[in-house]
Amino acid sequence: MKEKWMGYSCKEMMYENHEAIIVCPEAGCEKGYLAVKTEYWGAFPEAVELPLLEKGFHLCYVKNDNRWGTNEDLDRKARFIRYVQAEYGLNQKCIPVGMSCGGLFAVKMAARYPKLIGCLYLDAPVINYMSCPCGFGIGERLSEDHAEILNALGMKDISELLAYRDMPLDKLSALVENRIPVVMVAGDMDRTVPYCENGVFLERAYRNAGVDIEVFIKPGGDHHPHGLTNPELAVDFILSHCG
Repeated sequence: MKEKWMGYSCKEMMYENHEAIIVCPEAGCEKGYLAVKTEYWGAFPEAVELPLLEKGFHLCYVKNDNRWGTNEDLDRKARFIRYVQAEYGLNQKCIPVGMSCGGLFAVKMAARYPKLIGCLYLDAPVINYMSCPCGFGIGERLSEDHAEILNALGMKDISELLAYRDMPLDKLSALVENRIPVVMVAGDMDRTVPYCENGVFLERAYRNAGVDIEVFIKPGGDHHPHGLTNPELAVDFILSHCG
């Protein structure tokens, strides 16, 4: 079924029994780039999705079973990305757009499928589950999310999560090893996903290894809204690093 999304032509479909959407630019860019919204379809598209569509990127999304980056979701997403790339003749490296829990998807995707990734756009990304959703630091304790993440990961109680070693935090070495560029945005007053307990670990790993990263910290910025006042700052980084 073909529809319109934010004024752009799109194709809504079912992919492996999951809702999916492909949005086409008015005129494709020469290298046929693909941006992939990893979670929260329709949220804050002005951050980079609409600017990238204006630059000629295609955009796609496939619904996840949950927000916590299970291998089943990651593998389905990789298959969908390859399908879209083949169907539209696009570049073999995509640009995951990861906001909040979408950021954990983007990091884990890049670690599991590095050859699919040109660069990452991360916005207040969840990197450390002990911070979000557990709230063991300065952030909010999101008790309603505890049952959700435990159920998603097949765990009985929080003690199992404490021993979990498949968080985005555990995947940073794979991103560094594959030298995957990252542009990251965060607010310094975010108490949902505090930067000092999440994104900072990625930034340190990249800077220590000399891998390309650009970080924009918004003074007084909370978790929402995502994005920069001037999205071109992030878009310029993506255009110069997306492969």
